[in-house]
Amino acid sequence: MNFRKLLFSLVFILSAIGLNAQAPYLFVNPDDSDFSESCTSIMVGKKASTDGSVMTAHTCDSNYRTWVEMTSRKHYKAGDTEPVYWGTLHTEEPWDVRNVTEKGRIPAVEETFAYLNTAYPCLNEKQLAIGETTITGRRELQNANGLFLIEELERIALQRCSTARDAIRLIGKLSELYGYGDDGECITIADKKEVWQLEIFGSGPGKPSSIWVAQRIPDEHVGISANIPRISTVNFNDSDNFMYSSDIKDRTKKLGFWNGTDEFKFWKVSSGSKPFSYREYFVFNTLAPSLKLKFDSEELPFSIKPDKKVSVRDVMALYRETYEGTEFDQTKNLTAEMTRRDKDGKEYKETIKPVSNFMSTEMRTLLNTIKPGVTDRIRGIAVIQCSYSHIIQLRDWLPDEVGGIAYFSFDNPAQSPRIPIYSGTIALPKSFSVCGQHRYRNDAAIWSFRETNRIATINWDKTRKLIEPQVKMFENKMFEMAPDIEKRAEMLIKEGKTQEAKELLTKHTQDFAAAAMNRWEELKSELWSIFARAM
Repeated sequence: MNFRKLLFSLVFILSAIGLNAQAPYLFVNPDDSDFSESCTSIMVGKKASTDGSVMTAHTCDSNYRTWVEMTSRKHYKAGDTEPVYWGTLHTEEPWDVRNVTEKGRIPAVEETFAYLNTAYPCLNEKQLAIGETTITGRRELQNANGLFLIEELERIALQRCSTARDAIRLIGKLSELYGYGDDGECITIADKKEVWQLEIFGSGPGKPSSIWVAQRIPDEHVGISANIPRISTVNFNDSDNFMYSSDIKDRTKKLGFWNGTDEFKFWKVSSGSKPFSYREYFVFNTLAPSLKLKFDSEELPFSIKPDKKVSVRDVMALYRETYEGTEFDQTKNLTAEMTRRDKDGKEYKETIKPVSNFMSTEMRTLLNTIKPGVTDRIRGIAVIQCSYSHIIQLRDWLPDEVGGIAYFSFDNPAQSPRIPIYSGTIALPKSFSVCGQHRYRNDAAIWSFRETNRIATINWDKTRKLIEPQVKMFENKMFEMAPDIEKRAEMLIKEGKTQEAKELLTKHTQDFAAAAMNRWEELKSELWSIFARAM
């Protein structure tokens, strides 16, 4: 059990015995060094993208399971029910049910859609996609008697829905009917036409339900959610851009979080804390510098129109960001000059920066002990504790099997290549179905990348010259190969050979994954060779 869930468990126990009825709200800043659950979700509307696609994304920046598989369609009979589970985020393989609990059951549907089963399920065969980021919120809203955790709501929505609006309605209906038992969560829900941001919380004491609001990202805009409630003023009369729980006004008034007369700002109701930090500010300021946003503002816009349209590769670059070279660079005070000799023995000066933005808390503490204030802990987008990440692109001009694509990577997104996984992909490499979080396993795909990446952080100043060009090379290769593969798959589908198209896409994914894993295994040996020489 992680610190945050342990904290909430303690709160429930104290509440049960009447010791914390008036306890002050404890806000956990996602930029604090003790916060380990951080995730980042960036969204791009179809008119804000360079090619008319819709995007959502997710970094799973904590110690959650890394096994990944394509879950196929399921069929049920009339009257069947299906289980809702707790504990699925830390299993070691798909069959692993250790510490997994059946919390309850809900009515099943006749047939479900296939989907990409990550720790937080993310993409189905109908080009419905979901990103996730934990936003905590007021602890008084927590109700552990609720049936659903967020990952199960994501799963069920992907299995049953084909549009973002339908997914929001289903999640809202289920969470209100059966109760939401998780921390505050934001899920960014996209389809081929639009993308929404949904923020959901428990309903407080009593019969479990939920309070939630969903707001649409305008088609011309980009949005970001990074562990802080972001939705501001709710327009209850604008059903095209807002959706919300059925009794949200009455419930929040009863709980004392809204007085019934002030403007209904959801971030104030659900957390009361400043609704942005470094990541939101950096992304918006990078994409729309013309807005001249201020970090000391009370709040930032919910979404922004970028100064120029955004490509999927632009989003990939944002997910590699550590703010290096900016005012938020943790290493800006950590450079030095070193005297070296060339092959002819001639001396020259070289600027070195052997400590990276991926430094550990212990390293940061050591450096600040030697010289107080030399480096601050500023949460970047790319972090070393990332389990996996994906950037999902949805394209309405292509068949669903081809149009939806998750650009997936294991481990630190600044150090790992991305692998294309299509909506129509049938199966992933066997090593993808093994989690690498519990122990070192050479049959787990993540360790092909993680071991190399960790070695590289020993002296990132040197090793990045080896790693970063390889990341770029695989990205270039992926986009060079995509048009031919996608055209061939599209033609097969038009000819009625959909299964053959899926097999083609599956082979492409598996071949690309194998090449990436093999190269990172080779890089491991090359890195050790660097360290074997005098540095």
